Amino acid sequence: MKQVLETGFDGVALHPARLGPTDQKALLGTLREAARAAPPYRPRMPRTGQLWSTMQTNLGALGWVSDVKGYRYEPRHPVTGEPWPPIPDLLLGLWADLAGYAAPPECCLVNVYRGEKARMGLHQDRDEAATEAPVLSISLGDTCLFRVGGFARSDKTKSFRLASGDVLLLGGPSRMRFHGVDRIVPGSSQLIEGGGRLNLTLRRVTKP
Repeated sequence: MKQVLETGFDGVALHPARLGPTDQKALLGTLREAARAAPPYRPRMPRTGQLWSTMQTNLGALGWVSDVKGYRYEPRHPVTGEPWPPIPDLLLGLWADLAGYAAPPECCLVNVYRGEKARMGLHQDRDEAATEAPVLSISLGDTCLFRVGGFARSDKTKSFRLASGDVLLLGGPSRMRFHGVDRIVPGSSQLIEGGGRLNLTLRRVTKP
């Protein structure tokens, strides 16, 4: 039986090393192929247009985008205008095993962290109609310091490390908790050439 670590939050489950080295390498290869069809790009903040410190792309029927118009889901890449590549079977299998939700994910958001300044501020995943479905997060590459808080940005937070192959579920009573990435630990993994971290979040967007 795979190990599940207590996080101190009901509905937040950490599955350390859920993906072994072979699966990590295979998934990375699949993502490289997908990136040719849907190249990572740097999103912009709503209203201000400020560029993010991370890059992103998507897989699945819908992709999450951020620009001066706001946050939303779109069926096509905002730069190429092409549909997003499909979600790999390996990720669909993880969702089926761990999500506890009858319908499959419609989006896999891929965030690309490069360099010591790459981070993700505290936020809620609240652009989905199916908020009863969890968010399933898969880490590849360098370890990150991940932070989870309460239901207001000012609530007390707790941080822990996510390493390559770790899978984190955010659901149930914790589905709307604020969370973010404080920093990346450079050189903590040799998976990605040149270093960096990929974070994949599987999401069900529409109600089934």
